[in-house]
Amino acid sequence: MPATQKPMRYGHTEGHTDVCFDDSGSCIVTCGSDGDVRIWEDLDDDDPKSINVGEKAYSCALKNRKLVTAVSNNTVQVHTFPEGVPDGILTRFTTNANHVVFNKDGTKIAAGSGDFLVKVVDVTDCSQQKTFRGHDAPVLSLSFDPKDSFLASASCDGSVRVWHISDQTCAISWPLLQKCNDVINAKSICRLAWQPKSGKLLAVPVEKSVKLYKRETWSNQFDLSDNFISQTLNIVTWSPCGQYLAAGSINGLITIWNVETKDCTERVKHEKGYAICGLAWHPTGSRIAYTDAEGNLGLLENVCNPSGKIPSSKVSNRMEEDYNDLFDGDDRSNAGDFLNDNVVKTPSFPKGFVHDDDDDDDDDAAMLASGHPRHRSHVLEDDDNSVDVTMLKTGSSLRKEEEEDDQADSIHNLPLVTPQRPFYDGPMPTPRQKPFQSGSTPLHLTHRFMVWNSIGIIRCYNDEQDNAIDVEFHDTSIYHATHLSNTLNYTVADLSREAILLACESTDELASKLHCLHFGSWDSSKEWIVDMPQNEDIEVICLGQGWAAAATSALLLRLFSIGGVQKEIFSLPGPVVSMAGHGEQLFVVYHRGTGFDGDQCLGAQLLELGEKKKQILHGGPLPLTRKSYLVWVGFSAEGTPCFVDSEGIVRMLNRGLGNTWTPVCNTREHCKGKSDHYWVVGIHENPQQLRCIPCKGSRFPPTLPRPAVAVLSFTLPYCQMATEKGQMEEQYWRSVMFHNHLDYLAENDYEYEESTKNQAIKQQQELLIKMFALSCKLEREFRCVELADLMTQNAVNLAIKYASRSRRLILAQRLSELAVEKAAGLAATQVEEEEVEEDFRKKLNAGYSNIATEWSQPMCRNQVEEEAEDTGEADDVEEKSEIHKHGHNPFSKSADSSDVPAVKSGAVTSSNQGRVNPFKVSASSKEPAASVNSARSNILDNMNKSYKKSTLNRAASNENSPVIKPLVPKPKSKQASAASYFQKRASQADKTEEVKEENPKNSSSETPALCPENTENQRQKTGFQMWLEENRSNILSDNPDLSDEADIIKKGMLQFRVLSSEERKAWAIKAKGGTASDGADTKKRKRVVDESHETEDQKEKATKNLNLPKKHKPLDLSTNQKLSAFAFKQE
Repeated sequence: MPATQKPMRYGHTEGHTDVCFDDSGSCIVTCGSDGDVRIWEDLDDDDPKSINVGEKAYSCALKNRKLVTAVSNNTVQVHTFPEGVPDGILTRFTTNANHVVFNKDGTKIAAGSGDFLVKVVDVTDCSQQKTFRGHDAPVLSLSFDPKDSFLASASCDGSVRVWHISDQTCAISWPLLQKCNDVINAKSICRLAWQPKSGKLLAVPVEKSVKLYKRETWSNQFDLSDNFISQTLNIVTWSPCGQYLAAGSINGLITIWNVETKDCTERVKHEKGYAICGLAWHPTGSRIAYTDAEGNLGLLENVCNPSGKIPSSKVSNRMEEDYNDLFDGDDRSNAGDFLNDNVVKTPSFPKGFVHDDDDDDDDDAAMLASGHPRHRSHVLEDDDNSVDVTMLKTGSSLRKEEEEDDQADSIHNLPLVTPQRPFYDGPMPTPRQKPFQSGSTPLHLTHRFMVWNSIGIIRCYNDEQDNAIDVEFHDTSIYHATHLSNTLNYTVADLSREAILLACESTDELASKLHCLHFGSWDSSKEWIVDMPQNEDIEVICLGQGWAAAATSALLLRLFSIGGVQKEIFSLPGPVVSMAGHGEQLFVVYHRGTGFDGDQCLGAQLLELGEKKKQILHGGPLPLTRKSYLVWVGFSAEGTPCFVDSEGIVRMLNRGLGNTWTPVCNTREHCKGKSDHYWVVGIHENPQQLRCIPCKGSRFPPTLPRPAVAVLSFTLPYCQMATEKGQMEEQYWRSVMFHNHLDYLAENDYEYEESTKNQAIKQQQELLIKMFALSCKLEREFRCVELADLMTQNAVNLAIKYASRSRRLILAQRLSELAVEKAAGLAATQVEEEEVEEDFRKKLNAGYSNIATEWSQPMCRNQVEEEAEDTGEADDVEEKSEIHKHGHNPFSKSADSSDVPAVKSGAVTSSNQGRVNPFKVSASSKEPAASVNSARSNILDNMNKSYKKSTLNRAASNENSPVIKPLVPKPKSKQASAASYFQKRASQADKTEEVKEENPKNSSSETPALCPENTENQRQKTGFQMWLEENRSNILSDNPDLSDEADIIKKGMLQFRVLSSEERKAWAIKAKGGTASDGADTKKRKRVVDESHETEDQKEKATKNLNLPKKHKPLDLSTNQKLSAFAFKQE
């Protein structure tokens, strides 16, 4: 008996829910934990009548136009039906009643309470009451004997009792259930039931089976069970004819047995697996209404007719309709025949699928369903286990043999999942989601939102008084509200800053129309209408900047200009689901195939419709949560595609990770109740806001009263969010992702605020530094290097400083090597950019004479010399020329090498750039960092080795090259130089010494001594350096095996630490006793606060300092020595 399971719908807020039919079966009555009783004309009734009976309603019963409810104020109330007028209180308890039931003729009710009592009350005279005492725990359920002789009850004390109603004595008690202290802790509510009419059997759900006890003898006649029942049964109910028994389990399985044959005839699984707590059989026996513990209402149709049989023709017709719906217009000769042929029942199936008493009907059903009983589909071929339908009556011996043989055929051995197809147990196709307009509420509502987006709201009113459309804009200072008549019955709409777009379906007389109200037009004609071809309906529409799009039932997407010009048209790979537009971007979601087991199979295309049209997403799968569907598609206010599924997961396109989809919010985490939802209306990336409407007990809001918009925050689903590390990781990557749109805007020549990007980078680097410090405390040095790899140059410098002060020399060394690698990468990038600029200049100069101009090299050189003379640097220019002739400096910015960055914006253009220390720390710090200008710096060895070959080979061609490239503009500040590694280093170091450091020096790794010009760049020596200079010979004599400079420094540090604090302080004072010029330089460095804004006065002072006497210092210290000295220098 295949039954039809209709989709469940929201009935009440989450909690225990009860259900029953009225006497005629014309309506369904439910009650729930919201305190309401709702009267449904059908499952599709969108406006059920609601009667509020209290704060919570635990149980309801209906008979003879009397509605009885057990409510939370410890009373059992009566209301008239269907008016819902209160008709008094039947009885009271000291706690709330858990269950109420009518007797057969409706003259009495029985109620069981949490105070262990059971009462039977006369409906017409509530003073006539009988109380049954004996249970030792709250009462779970009750059931009247059809003959009014007995009353059965189940309790949390684990017992099931049968009472004599006449004298309130206990006839029998069975210890069948698990004991508990309250109903909410009970594993099962144990809704038992007497067999209708005769009352011959009492059915009690116990664990995974139903026990049936015979009347008066109270013997256990037999048990009904099924192999597919995996959880405890919660409730049982009889069919009106008394032939069938239905049971619902706590995991959502509804099982129906034929009591006479003890065979299982139906198995239906709840679509979400919620516990079945209400079960009612229609008076005619053809339908079963059920409710779950989450407040949902469901319906099974075509279960059985009054005689207990179903016409075989209904099987055939219903099966064909179901499959046609599933495959949406597929050729019936393919999928339709394949699935319909599976209706043919063969004795090779397991015992649970074939029933002795239904053979005749099964044969008829099989013949009618297929039209040719011996025909098999091309998937399930005839084999040794297949038997002609005419052999179904050959007897049980053949049946048993083939059942044993069939155990080897695994294709038939899986459990039955859905009742519509009892003999096919593979993955079941998911009905395709219908197309919808994003931001709209369901079409069947009389008052609905046609669209709600960041521009405004379009409402549609379609009732007896009016059929109209209201357009309301959020920004009323620019746009005014509009009222439109809806004579053409428009069903979909979209709204932008330029136009209103409407569309309607076709009718017998009229074609489907696309109607645009272009209120942004500068002429007087502001409307246009386009008719679609015959048999082509518009399903989804959207608006962009200067264009409109319509997806139709013919799998076509039609583009129009905003003024009504037809533009491109292309085919969609599958039926459209929804689409959205933003600027030049068009985002289309469609069915790319058939989903299975509740999953939708959707694909997405993202196109850019600007001057250079291109496709970004090429139809890849759209990732949805398991067993969910799409509910919203759109763009953030900044233009990033986003979508939301029915489970409340918001996903955003991650342009920084190859256009993948990343979940950024779970709206269900913000819901107070399980039946509450958030209806998304807009997404903003800066500030990070998810704008949505809270909907209590529903998925969409009503039009009136006007819904209030709430703002939710974004949270990426990272692990260990309770820890500081997890929180910072989530914040960092969320910041990175939510600022990817800035790069997209820059690549597509859109305007954006540079300060926004700078602020984001600052925030990200602060988070990285915090995570770096946390990893240092946890002694995770490898993790520290991984974090440093994500940092900018300035942040890496801070990390090196932190590691050095934390006495982590190995980590500092690793970070220094990482900084060198980053510098090399930046240098290569800069050279590539300059080569592109050079090629561009060559193209500009192509075809012109080589006569010297202001852009030519000699002129540039003259300009450099003139500027040098103006600043008193003519002698320095000559010295530079001499130095270039004798040796090449691989770190000098005058080196025109592809491996070394040339002067870029922000450079001082008066002379060649000098060598810059990439690890120099800002002079504003409390203690000066060790200088690393030594030519034997092992931190820079890797850079020297990588640059040495290319720079030496090209030195000859570079020595006469111009210092400054002519087309590079001279900036007004240093801010534009942030992209250059060397400029970063210089800006972080002492700005007043930048002009001094412009002089190139011979600093190749083979030359240990520096030229005199470089001595001026040396910072003040530390006490440890002074001490090491004087004690170097002693260390070497005591340790002759020390050859590496790093070993000498380590040995020196050990000896220096042994000294008393007074001695070390004396060395520090001695080191500070430098010349007046050195002291002046130090003061200048301390006064430098803002590295990006150096004043002209500071530049003039730096220029004057070039004429100070130059002192030669013994500079044979290695970088390790100076870095270590910086780390351990005492104040």
